[in-house]
Amino acid sequence: MSEFTYAKRLSLMHALLLSELRRENDPQPSTDLNDYPSVDAASYIACFVTFQGIRESGRSPADERHDQFDMLSVYQLFALLSYAFLSMPLQQERVAPEIDQQQYVIAKTLFAELTDEELVDVIESGQRKFNLISQADAEHWQQYRQDLEKAVIAFVVASTDDEAPYNKEELYPVFATLLSMLCEAFS
Repeated sequence: MSEFTYAKRLSLMHALLLSELRRENDPQPSTDLNDYPSVDAASYIACFVTFQGIRESGRSPADERHDQFDMLSVYQLFALLSYAFLSMPLQQERVAPEIDQQQYVIAKTLFAELTDEELVDVIESGQRKFNLISQADAEHWQQYRQDLEKAVIAFVVASTDDEAPYNKEELYPVFATLLSMLCEAFS
């Protein structure tokens, strides 16, 4: 690689995570980083950290689908915020984030079993929550956004830099805590 840009770092991370999560009989993921556009990589990574936060916090979207459906839009919100923080640095490399388009990809990835009507509900509710949190002036929401931004960027560094002072697995409890804070705020 001639230059290890942030976009290339996201592409590499996407490829590494796919390889890591590959099951025994799955085909080997491509090793060509051009097969992993940075904008798509950002949405994949946002979904990955959301899944990790859900898992680490012991939550069950399958149960909440029936008992507390609106909680699914909180997971969508968490993934959208993560995507925003992952994709913002791409603007310095003249790559425009596609949050409006990627929110559908994120919802379909997080909730593949939902009907189209349920997906639309989750996406619309998640978008309203995203607008609310991303524009909130209250100090605790500003601090929350800063903490999530630091966590997702630290995750990128830990996943792609052998010299990082921590590994990515050490950040999973951080994602669980941040996700739980959102869940509490919207419950």
